[in-house]
Amino acid sequence: MARVVVVGGGFGGLAAAARLAKLGHDVRLLERLDTLGGAVSSVERDGFAWDAGPTWTLLPAVLRDLFRKSGRPLERELELVPQEVVRGHRFADGTAIDLPGGSRAAQLAAVDVLGEGLGEQWCAYVSGFADEWDTVRRHYLERPWRPGLTDKAVTATLFTRESLARRVRKGLGDDRLRQVATHPFTLDGHAARDVPAWLGTTAYLEQNFGAWTVPGGMARLSGALTERLATRRVAVSTGTAVTDLVLRDGRAVAVRTSAGDVDADLVVCAVDPRLLPALSPYVRRTTPAIPPVVCHLGLAGDVPDLPPETVFHGDPTLVLRTGGRAPDGGHAWTLLGRGLLAEDVVTALARRGVDVRRQVEVRVDRSPRDQVEHWNGSPLGVLWQGRNTLTRRLGPRTPLPNVYACGAHATPGSGLPFVGLSAALVAQEVGPA
Repeated sequence: MARVVVVGGGFGGLAAAARLAKLGHDVRLLERLDTLGGAVSSVERDGFAWDAGPTWTLLPAVLRDLFRKSGRPLERELELVPQEVVRGHRFADGTAIDLPGGSRAAQLAAVDVLGEGLGEQWCAYVSGFADEWDTVRRHYLERPWRPGLTDKAVTATLFTRESLARRVRKGLGDDRLRQVATHPFTLDGHAARDVPAWLGTTAYLEQNFGAWTVPGGMARLSGALTERLATRRVAVSTGTAVTDLVLRDGRAVAVRTSAGDVDADLVVCAVDPRLLPALSPYVRRTTPAIPPVVCHLGLAGDVPDLPPETVFHGDPTLVLRTGGRAPDGGHAWTLLGRGLLAEDVVTALARRGVDVRRQVEVRVDRSPRDQVEHWNGSPLGVLWQGRNTLTRRLGPRTPLPNVYACGAHATPGSGLPFVGLSAALVAQEVGPA
């Protein structure tokens, strides 16, 4: 039985701790904040509550595997339900579509509203990722990738010279569809020209598996995982800041904290590695992805009927999420802003045709700096700066032989599926006690 210390209590740290404890290890989790969950948490004020980070997830199988491999099945802990519409799109020319998930036929019909034949064009673009998804899933996301040992065809896919921007230009002749295809990455702060083409598989996942959410807010997922850690007898220390690793002969023998050193046989870094001086030299060539501006709104009265997530394309790009919890007669919305923000985001939303300025009862603004300071790093992980970004990240292994990495900074993209899979990779590398 190894003494495992997990640094960070976000979703990645919770998932890794639960898996490793089920494998028989003596696990201790250390979290700087007084609460667990990281960005998979809630913001609450005056009876309103909003998801602090993601409001839905792709690939529910990742969550089901996590709960099954750490104890009771997910269905006995939480309800996970599909969203009929992944997101709505509103374009500068006044056209709009609501893009459903989990159905090629439904997406074809929805996109054809923009023009005859565009549905087929979109579906052909999406289906073009089928082989890449199969390759990446089997040889990179679901099992540890070994530089120099992995099949050449897999390496060629991962390190393709083709960018997502180029793939989109070739496959989609309509600028609105190009905006739909690149939106998930531009919202996270990436330039499509710096993102490898294979990451367009997110469109394939949305079309084939849909988007899923937890009624009552995604923070319930963190709550269920926290209970799972108690069941698995993981020692959890909140309010404990980790400052570095204690090394001896090139191996970590302890974790240095604000409350003293914690001995360890193995360490899992589930935070930005640049926060730990022992690991920071290995990630000097990476840059964190900066979060968008976030504005949580508590509204009173009637509001427009919109999908759970609506994108207002343009500069700035605005993303409106409507699924928060509110008192009777109220509504909890979250507004994200990315790009040239020359005015207040709520005013910018009014200019896009959704004016709720007189209905605002509660407002919580969170700048990118606020978010990074609160979570002690970016919840969006590493900025894509070309194909070699893949090798500049750490995870699941690191150059220190008994130190592993998971979480947003150890994955090719943000979101629960990537982070959950990164924790599963760490569990594979460590193995049973």
